[in-house]
Amino acid sequence: MSDFRGNCIDHRLLIGTFAAIPHPVAVEVTAASGVDFLCIDWEHSQISRERIEDLIRATDIHRVPAMVRVPGHAAEDIAAVLDAGAAGVLVPRVSTAEQARAVVKAMRYPPLGARGVGPGRAAAYGYRIPDYLAKANAELVLAIQVETAEGLANIAEIAAVDGVDLIFIGPGDLSVSINAMGPTGKDKLDAAIRTITKAALTAGRTVGIFRPSPDDVAAWSEAGISFFILASDTMFLGASMAAGVIDAKKSSGSLEVKEK
Repeated sequence: MSDFRGNCIDHRLLIGTFAAIPHPVAVEVTAASGVDFLCIDWEHSQISRERIEDLIRATDIHRVPAMVRVPGHAAEDIAAVLDAGAAGVLVPRVSTAEQARAVVKAMRYPPLGARGVGPGRAAAYGYRIPDYLAKANAELVLAIQVETAEGLANIAEIAAVDGVDLIFIGPGDLSVSINAMGPTGKDKLDAAIRTITKAALTAGRTVGIFRPSPDDVAAWSEAGISFFILASDTMFLGASMAAGVIDAKKSSGSLEVKEK
């Protein structure tokens, strides 16, 4: 798992998913599926802070790195998930270089940042603090999410901030922020994604993006994006269940099949 950051910053293709179901069994099942990493979604799911450590533990069983999308920019939240053993953080709604620098400060130990030293799980509850300190800055992934019109306007300055590994594009919020929702906004949204991608790559950053399905992963990979969070455990569960029910009704000769 120590290769996670190296693979990330080397622009190797990495496919993961959001973990939104707050139970270790769901995380174990997802981790065993062949994903390159998981991103535990603390921002948009009903996962409590104390539950995060158990979910990270569940990924460790299959040697799959787990990063956490924190709820915001709070240094305390970033430190909490790293102390719990996260392989990195995804920080939402970063729209200025100043915000990016603050996130780096919260994420990295001195001299790169100002993260506090604590006896958490990542440091074996205090038994291996020196070992953890020696490798944390080099191994932990810092991804910042650009998903606003302000972030789009400031992308060159944001991408230039030292200590940021990955610029992650949130198309959903970005489409709302720049008024590019739905089929009529596709071209405008795609252009914004390409603008962010080009600026990030020019600055030497890795680029990531959320995709609800694998349909256009190849196309965005050709554009230079190499880090993909594909849907979520809840989305895959719902889609698989719905497809199974439809197939069962069709195969049984049901007179009516309700397709969503």
